[in-house]
Amino acid sequence: MSDIPVITIDGPSGSGKGTISRTLAQMLGWHFLDSGALYRLVGLGGARHHIANTDEEKIANYARELAVRFETGDPDAEPRIYLEDHEVSGELRTETCGELASQVAAIPAVREALLARQRDFRQAPGLVADGRDMGTTVFPEANLKIYLTASAEVRAQRRYKQLKDKGISVNLAALVQDINKRDARDSSRSVSPLVPAIDAIVVDTSEMDIPQVMNRVQELVRQALPDVTLGSPSG
Repeated sequence: MSDIPVITIDGPSGSGKGTISRTLAQMLGWHFLDSGALYRLVGLGGARHHIANTDEEKIANYARELAVRFETGDPDAEPRIYLEDHEVSGELRTETCGELASQVAAIPAVREALLARQRDFRQAPGLVADGRDMGTTVFPEANLKIYLTASAEVRAQRRYKQLKDKGISVNLAALVQDINKRDARDSSRSVSPLVPAIDAIVVDTSEMDIPQVMNRVQELVRQALPDVTLGSPSG
């Protein structure tokens, strides 16, 4: 599988990496890994089964046996995600689920349990992997490593707008506080902390909109993989 190209896009929540990664995978006609969804699924499933995050052995065992499937239909839409045969696509994107994911992601045994599953996404013709340690731990040999970042205040504003657009009541100051707390935990954990890979290209998106970030990413792809073809976002 080492001949199958991989592009990793890492960064904190709200940096734009999810939208950029999905769009890039569509443009390339490659597979897409949303690694954050796996951790959110472990956090959500563990909570539903009343497994305490302090019980590292039980939560790691749950991660190993995680009964999940991703259904892709419309290429312009996010995949539908099922946990134990129940669709949880919307619930996974809540702030509560994000907090649970950050907690379980700090457990080394959980990260080890999900490592092989993430690497299994590497299939021809290629993979775009979105996460926090894709370029440092999961695919350290990736052909191109991109690290998207933005200030906590900008990321909170983006999340605030997303939630308000969905009709969800949210407090901006609380969002900034939550993002700072999550950043601190993600960047200080003992295993696979949230840091750019040594050979990653860092792109600060604080003053950029999505089209501008997408243009920069396409430029990086063409430089690193001149033989690949970039189509339109819809296919």
